[in-house]
Order: sequence, then C-alpha cells, then structure tokens
Amino acid sequence: MRRGDLTPRNDRRGEPARPRIAVIGAGSWGTTFGKVLADGGAHVVMWARRAELAQEIHEGHRNSEYLPGINLPRTMSATSHLSEALEGASQVYLAISSQALRQNLKAVRPLIAGTDAPVVSLMKGVEKRSGLRMSQVIEQELHCDPSRIAVASGPNLALEIAREQPTAAVISSTSRDTAEAVALRARNSYFRTFVNTDVIGTEFGGVLKNLIAVAIGIVDGVGYGENTKASIITRGLVEMTDFAVARGAQPETLQGLAGLGDLIATCQSPLSRNNTAGRLLGQGYSFQDVVKQMNQTAEGLASVAPVLQLARDSGVLMPIVEQVKMVLDGTMNPRDIAPHLTTDDDKPTGERTQNGQSGGGGALRRSLQRALDQLRNGRGRTAGN
Repeated sequence: MRRGDLTPRNDRRGEPARPRIAVIGAGSWGTTFGKVLADGGAHVVMWARRAELAQEIHEGHRNSEYLPGINLPRTMSATSHLSEALEGASQVYLAISSQALRQNLKAVRPLIAGTDAPVVSLMKGVEKRSGLRMSQVIEQELHCDPSRIAVASGPNLALEIAREQPTAAVISSTSRDTAEAVALRARNSYFRTFVNTDVIGTEFGGVLKNLIAVAIGIVDGVGYGENTKASIITRGLVEMTDFAVARGAQPETLQGLAGLGDLIATCQSPLSRNNTAGRLLGQGYSFQDVVKQMNQTAEGLASVAPVLQLARDSGVLMPIVEQVKMVLDGTMNPRDIAPHLTTDDDKPTGERTQNGQSGGGGALRRSLQRALDQLRNGRGRTAGN
C-alpha cells in the first residue's frame, strides 16, 4: 500500500481532516480501541506485525482472526510499517503483549522523538523480569516525561465493545491535562471515559483483577458454585486493595472502574481470556497446554510471579494469588484450591482490608455488595439470553 493511502484528507464538503492517531498492536483489544477512536472522530492508523493482517484491516475493514463478524470503520487504516503508522500521529496508543513491550519501544522511540504526542498504554500486565508497570517501562524506553504518559483501564471486554455495547473506562495520567486530552479523544456514543491521576492504582487494578479472574476460572473449571466464586471475588478485592495501597495507590481507585468494575467483568464473562485460561487449568490442563490452546495472550498468567514478588517486598499477604501460582506450577490440585479459606491460624480475623481504615470500611462494603449484585444480575441475563 502507498504511504499516501494512510493520510487523512478533507472530505467532499471541505471539512478539515480528522486528527490522526496511531494504535500499535492489532490484536482484539488494539483493534477494538482503534474502532472506539475512529467512531469518536479520529483517523486511526493501526500497526500490525503481520502484513496480511494489516492488509485485511486496511482493504477489507475486518479483523477476522481477532474480531470475527465485526465491520471496522472506513476511517481506520493499517500498515505493517511502524514508521507509516506513527507519522504525524497526535496520540499514540500501545496494545501489545506486556512482555514484548520493551523490545517494541526500542523501535518506536526514534520515530516519535521529535513530538510531544501523548503515549497511552492499553496493556494490563507487569514486566516479568523487572516487576515494572507498563507506564514505567514506557518512561524508561521512550525517555519521556511521565506527564506525557496515560493509561486506560476498566471493564472493557473487547468483543462486547466492538459490538458497541455501552461501557466506560478510566484514563489516568500524572498530568490531569494529559488524561483529559486522551479521554476527550477516546469516547463516543457507546464508550464513556472518566479521568484520575492515580496511575499506580489504575494500572495495578487492571493487573490484579486478571489474577483473581484466573482463580475464578479455576474453580469454575473444577465445577464449584456461586458461593465459592463470590467468596473469592470478595476476598480478591481485599487482596487487590491491600497490594495496590502498599505500592502507593489510592484505595478509592480500586473501588472504581479500574478495580471493582474490571473485576466484575473479567470474573463473570466467558469472553475473558484470563477466566478462560483458569477454566482450562481447573479442567486439568497443564500450564503448557493452556498456553498452546489460547489464541491470544492471557496477561494474568505472566503477571503472577512478579506480582507475588512485589507483594512479598511490601509485606502484603495474597493467598488467592499464591494458590493460583501453585496450580500453575503443578504443585496443587485445582480441586484443592480454596484461597478464601486460607488463614495463618484458626483465630478469627477481621473482614476489612489491611488498609480499610484509610479508605473507609463502609465504602468498601458497599462496593463489595454492588459487585455481588451485578455479578448475580449479569449471570441472570446471560442465562436468559
């Protein structure tokens, strides 16, 4: 395809060209977010590693491998050449595997060195080797000011959004101006964005809910019922909050879209890759077999070990995640998983989080009740459909 094919032009009525935005990564989430941006008024250029995928998006306006049955907007184009995708981009969105991010950024850095375009992470993982959040890896590799970096998170199952089912997300940056600029661009009639400046909480919420979703998938695969899953979800939110606050997050963030909201969606939906991976583990498949069967990356599987190391460094107990790791390692039978029952001794313990006093126990209890109510309502709708 010619370079000129990727350049937005004035339309027939002479209206100005749409702002040009680059999305790096053409899997299900990257393509879906590209659609969100295009439906919000932008001209989106996708970068796909494989030329045949770029061609299908560019010419056929489809991504049949990752989003079957979805028609993509005409204002989305694609290329397998990174320089073409980034040329003239006013915002850059990153949607690639968390473990491959650093290497990909080495190629991105010289191509955006002369710009001040915001760089937005759509990824929900931590780097296995370093334990760094994605925004920290971006800052290191792009040598850019943290105020230029934003992250997006929330209850965002890709296929539902691609089908234009209404949802919301939160855009977070240390700079409120950056968060608002990204949020204004990343919204449309079916996708609403909110903002905050708690990048740590927003990122860790997206990471940690994946680990709880793997646990839920395991017990689902084993055949345990709603009581078991509700207990794990409830105690899972406690673990998430304790961990995130110990790492510098605000507890309120974990009660919002990036924490509680994402936790509900990921734990209850068969569209969740982490839930699916857990279900296969619960059915007796080995970790290696699960990886082979998954068509896409389940970020939670790669994040278990680094999250547990960070938890130990911070003195935070995470029994749910610990038992998920034991199942992954093959040292625990999935049928024996009961992390919500794990205690140091037989002495009764309090239900509140270790940091409950700083976040307000009443608010947390209300959030947990909303989670359980929405989980039950969601399952009812699924059964009815």
